[in-house]
Amino acid sequence: MFRYLQRIMTAAEVYESVTNGGASDFADVAAILNRNGPWCLIGGLAVNCYVEPVYIIDVDLVVDASWTETSGFDAENIALAASLIWQRAQTACSTSMLQINFIRDPRYQNFSSRAQLRAVLGQDVPVASLEDVLQGKIWAWSDRERRLSKRKKDELDLIRIGEAYPKLHELLPKEIAEQLKKG
Repeated sequence: MFRYLQRIMTAAEVYESVTNGGASDFADVAAILNRNGPWCLIGGLAVNCYVEPVYIIDVDLVVDASWTETSGFDAENIALAASLIWQRAQTACSTSMLQINFIRDPRYQNFSSRAQLRAVLGQDVPVASLEDVLQGKIWAWSDRERRLSKRKKDELDLIRIGEAYPKLHELLPKEIAEQLKKG
């Protein structure tokens, strides 16, 4: 009877609801980063830009080392600088479940130069290229110091990418490519 009153929620609205404000916090972080220099989204949320999305509360970001010129922080503390800026921007009453991770690994520094703007949770943000997202996931999956549950999540992301982009199978670790062949 009231079907005309119903509407479909956007991905950002759903995320906002289930993370208790995560989409708004993501928008705030994106605005801060856009004002302060090159950066890009990597990790699971970036994977969601290329394949069927899954729910995730981690936001993995690479902040360009050029921030050292404008922030006054040295290269070792650049992630800390970005994190402090984010913490200052948050209100004391923020209860969002969003988890922001600033990746310091120097292997990721060139990712922002190849990033392209994509819509993520209602924001146009720089997202690492598919090949860079794939490479980052391979590095994360290969890191035996990471918790097993995190590596299994990385493995799932590699499988999701491999299923959606068969042309990239040759770039995947042999173990993952074999799983995909078996179906």
